[in-house]
Amino acid sequence: MVERRLPILPERTPVPLFDLVLVGATGDLALRKLFPALARRAAEGVLPEGSRILGVVRSGDSPEALKEHLGTKLRAHGVADEDVRRLLPIVEFVKADIADAQSLSGLAERLDDPTRVRAFYLATPPDRFIPASRALKSAGLLEGGTRLVLEKPLGQDLASARAINEAVAAVLPESQTYRIDHYLGKETVQNLLVLRFANTLFERSWSERDIDHVQITVAETVGLEQRAGYYDKIGALRDMVQNHVLQLLCLFAIEPPNTLTADAIRDEKLRVLRALKPISGADVLQKTVRGQYIRGSLDGSPVPGYAEELGRESSIETFVALRCELETWRWAGVPIFLCTGKRMGSRYSEIVVTFRKLPHLIFPGQAGAAVEANRLVIRLQPNDGLQLQMMMKVPGSGRLKLVPRVLDLRYDTAFDERMPDAYERLLTDVIRGDQTLFMRRDEVEAAWSFIDPIVEGWKEHYATPHRYVAGTSGPAQAVAIIEREGRSWSDPELRE
Repeated sequence: MVERRLPILPERTPVPLFDLVLVGATGDLALRKLFPALARRAAEGVLPEGSRILGVVRSGDSPEALKEHLGTKLRAHGVADEDVRRLLPIVEFVKADIADAQSLSGLAERLDDPTRVRAFYLATPPDRFIPASRALKSAGLLEGGTRLVLEKPLGQDLASARAINEAVAAVLPESQTYRIDHYLGKETVQNLLVLRFANTLFERSWSERDIDHVQITVAETVGLEQRAGYYDKIGALRDMVQNHVLQLLCLFAIEPPNTLTADAIRDEKLRVLRALKPISGADVLQKTVRGQYIRGSLDGSPVPGYAEELGRESSIETFVALRCELETWRWAGVPIFLCTGKRMGSRYSEIVVTFRKLPHLIFPGQAGAAVEANRLVIRLQPNDGLQLQMMMKVPGSGRLKLVPRVLDLRYDTAFDERMPDAYERLLTDVIRGDQTLFMRRDEVEAAWSFIDPIVEGWKEHYATPHRYVAGTSGPAQAVAIIEREGRSWSDPELRE
């Protein structure tokens, strides 16, 4: 008898009536991610009739031309024509300088209904956060329960992050401030909590007793794209590790919260960040690897090196590998390897948990020699899902032969539901007032407290990054950082 898998019907809960103000509405993030996410939520009936999306621009074409341009961009990014026609009527464009209170009078006149949820999304560079928040306060636009969304990065070091946090705190309480990291909106990232705390199978083995080491990798195939001016001031450590990668580590390693409330979860994440063993001074030579890509090829096509894309030589890193430890009872002595890079051989994000080897083998000869440690792969992109590597016997009545095989659960085959984009979840969470997937001020500052000493150590001891060919897995030194401990990087291509 074949078991019939019944479809799991999605739940669609409309959000409250709202006015969402997108600042930087003609920028790449808004056109590529935010508006498409809102279009899909509108198509699903999540956005109630009468809600408005107000796009703020400082200059440019007429509102009609801007709306026509938005429709073109939405279709180019895969939004169905019917969904475009459903979204455009609730979009308005307003010309204003978000950092100038006097220019916000026209916007203030439109935001005249105190019964609606009001949210401002600052899809702008971080140097606009302070003047924008002050101008919004002066214009009287942060009254009541108004929410303010800050796009990453939040500063470029601890001092600048604190300055932004203090300026925002002066005009708005923490309960109305949403620091967004789109990685936290990914379905598989959210599933980390379910994997940990809804399955005794894993929770009981989630510690130094059973886990040998952990790898967290975010690999990109893209280069600079349109971010040269920003990226060359920041680099991979501050652009990716300080937020995306450390947030993945937090959700992986947290202790069970008492409840699923936003602050209970964020309290536990904060403890993880504060438990990170510092890396500073000459330690960077043993526990970190910096890299920068040079000319190579991807998918058979040549790609330029970083300096060629930038137009000049630079010492900024496009690749980082770190060997970290958490100083807690649960994780003491477990190496945690963090890795991220641009122009890598393939694009993927994953957490790989390698369990300890068997303490004693009862299988003789070649059968015993083939036994490998169990490995759990939490794949965030692409092919989101879980893979569990186990040892199996090869069928047959001859000599005993063992091979590793994978239990493979992929979201696209396990569920009939469409995988939503991370911003679809996060935007509606803002409107609902749910801060669970957003970073609290002390989280951001704790992350910078770990990153800043590494940056300072690099300045003194590790000023020049190692070179790696575009389309490869990074510099050779990244192999050494893990293999000198008798371990090796997981290869995703061997599991596909």
